[in-house]
Amino acid sequence: MMQYDVVIVGAGPAGIFTALEMVKRGANKKIVIVEKGSPVEKRACPKNQTQICVNCKPFCHITTGFSGAGAFSDGKLSLSAEVGGDLPDLLGFDFTQELINYTDKIYLEFGASEKIEGISDLDKIKEIRAKAIRAGLKLVDCPIRHLGTEKARELYLRIQNYLAEKGVDLIFGYNCQNIILKNNRCEGVILENVRDGSELIIYGQDTIVATGRRGAEWLEKICAQHNISHQPGTVDIGVRVEVRNEIMEEINEVLYESKLIGYPKPFKNKVRTFCQNPGGFVSQENYDNDLAVVNGHSYKDKKSSNTNLSILCSHNFSYPFNQPIAYAQKIGELTNMLANGHVLVQRFGDILDGKRTWEHELSNSNVRPTLPDAVAGDITSAMPYRTMTNIINFIQAVDMVVPGFASVETLLYSPELKFYSNKIKMDANLNTNVQSLHCLGDSSGWTRGLMMASVMGVLMGRKLV
Repeated sequence: MMQYDVVIVGAGPAGIFTALEMVKRGANKKIVIVEKGSPVEKRACPKNQTQICVNCKPFCHITTGFSGAGAFSDGKLSLSAEVGGDLPDLLGFDFTQELINYTDKIYLEFGASEKIEGISDLDKIKEIRAKAIRAGLKLVDCPIRHLGTEKARELYLRIQNYLAEKGVDLIFGYNCQNIILKNNRCEGVILENVRDGSELIIYGQDTIVATGRRGAEWLEKICAQHNISHQPGTVDIGVRVEVRNEIMEEINEVLYESKLIGYPKPFKNKVRTFCQNPGGFVSQENYDNDLAVVNGHSYKDKKSSNTNLSILCSHNFSYPFNQPIAYAQKIGELTNMLANGHVLVQRFGDILDGKRTWEHELSNSNVRPTLPDAVAGDITSAMPYRTMTNIINFIQAVDMVVPGFASVETLLYSPELKFYSNKIKMDANLNTNVQSLHCLGDSSGWTRGLMMASVMGVLMGRKLV
């Protein structure tokens, strides 16, 4: 048994910045961060050598470890409160923006690039916005600070070492099995060693659950088991699109990341672009249930001939169905089954022609896949009709803003799934209905992405001080 003042489950941005803010404010508290994965310096994906995903056990190094998926992501910090989830609804827009500005300075302290993308040519931005309006889309022009995948690892290693030097205990290789409740108060957590299955119990005055998108399903079960107030939220299901850099040249140079939102007919679900990677690489992530999903990386120095971005369709469910995460997983499982455990890729023109894509067609295309082990096939065999129709119509609308985006050779990878649909009910002080229990970051349903999760951690750190 171990005793701490603050127990943080999950070493992603929300958990990291909770501890970091407490340390920076001189909190005289004993803090521990518990993480299923490895320290930053020991995180390495073997796919760099093997060129194929080997489905690492007991966890995927891309999504698990200190800094969470952030260490292997493209490392983009969105500097506007308009982007990154629903936190402004809880805290207010102006206060959220103030927290973003503060958190951005911390990233700069630890080595983030001084350059801000997407603010250099306001006249060009106006032209792009006009095109978007004519296409029935909304452009959200958001300043971006790009860390880069390799630079993000260096930055988070500095933060990891800083926390350790300041006396924060970092325990790696332990998975949280459950929380300990007594008289509606959270008193700690029950952990399991991922290697040998041994149990470890840690007690704390306050418990922070910050398990990221990867831990959203687990947190949903914990909420149901312990009557933690929550509600089913939105689940995002979509594809990762890859085109030649030449097609995206203007958008890449002017905005770096185009955040476009539309409500295409006939269903009028919200569809949006997300996580754009100029000169980037499509990547695969594996979840605990062997679910392979697609993502994208963008390096500072290493560049490809392609740009990739996500197109996500939002789904909301009401009575009697209330399991949006399970719904998205079933779509992912069916897609993986068609691709023999891998990610599927298909040309947009083949989708419109009602045919699957073959390997030899990809090898003869202008757009060569940057995910080498993606399997050519038919993503429409697994994607729901409503979702696929929304995506097709949205791509054709984006083509009015970015000519060539809806070309025959444009690649669509599937599945791209975002598991943050379970929204924890809490007040502006980040308190749940269970005393001393706080839920932060993407798994809480309130944030989406590095900056907003970090902001939530900063605010939590201040409250705990």
